[in-house]
Amino acid sequence: MTTTKTRPSAGMAALEAEAIHIMREVAGEFDRTALLFSGGKDSTVLVHLALRAFAPAPPPFTLLHVDTGHNFPEVLAFRDELVERYGLRLRVAAVQDWIDQGKLAERPDGMRNPLQTTPLLDSITEHRYQAVIGGGRRDEERARAKERVFSIRNSFGQWDPKRQRVELWNLYNGTHRPGEHVRVFPISNWTELDVWHYVEHRDIELPSLYFAHRRGVYQRDGMWLTPGPWGGPRDDEELVEQSVRYRTVGDGSCTGAVSSDAATVPEIIAEIRNSRLTERGASRADDRLSEAAMEDRKREGYF
Repeated sequence: MTTTKTRPSAGMAALEAEAIHIMREVAGEFDRTALLFSGGKDSTVLVHLALRAFAPAPPPFTLLHVDTGHNFPEVLAFRDELVERYGLRLRVAAVQDWIDQGKLAERPDGMRNPLQTTPLLDSITEHRYQAVIGGGRRDEERARAKERVFSIRNSFGQWDPKRQRVELWNLYNGTHRPGEHVRVFPISNWTELDVWHYVEHRDIELPSLYFAHRRGVYQRDGMWLTPGPWGGPRDDEELVEQSVRYRTVGDGSCTGAVSSDAATVPEIIAEIRNSRLTERGASRADDRLSEAAMEDRKREGYF
């Protein structure tokens, strides 16, 4: 597998310029904005884009992490280190707090990703965010392909795919009624491969989970899951040690690893080129709950 570093293309430069333009549009149109930051590759790229967009000033956004309580410790450590390194503001909405208060209940399947919606919407309301920036990309999933860059949410935080605004050229409409807010997706037009090319081009550090490493995993529904606070293998599931990496990171109860020996960014780029599955299709059990799982959650207020 090649390890030759690729040169940035004109298309990559255009994607970066578009994302920076969108960041600046958000800063110009909204007074209170949060940037969703989990420590994953997409939200980390967003942070670096924001740093470039407003340098030498700090980004005018608060970072918001909806923590399921089932996150990988390596990712949480990376999140906190990045926030400290760049002197950013981080606000954490812990799903466990909502469970302890009786506002949420554990699901029978143990997944906490679907429980993120209420803490997210409550945080938006409490802190009066007019806009929330996220790392959603159209190539990830069919429901996300329907999103505009500026996506309006009603007073209940819900998304209506039929209520999408026309976006001509690079003109974005942030107008919203009291109680509504706007979700913004600066890397909407990027692909997973674009993200990794940008990580390589800008030499962006990511959590170690994205690179091949050996760990104990067990197979369930065609995915390699790892034991953690969310549970472990059932009686009929065997724990084995494999060389794996994660294409996306999230709630450990439903985020699977993929078998891989790609330990460097160039090797990961080469691996993705040969893959026929998106990272969510390959490694997110919560997206397999139904044919319209993601769209159903987006209608309820999920990002």
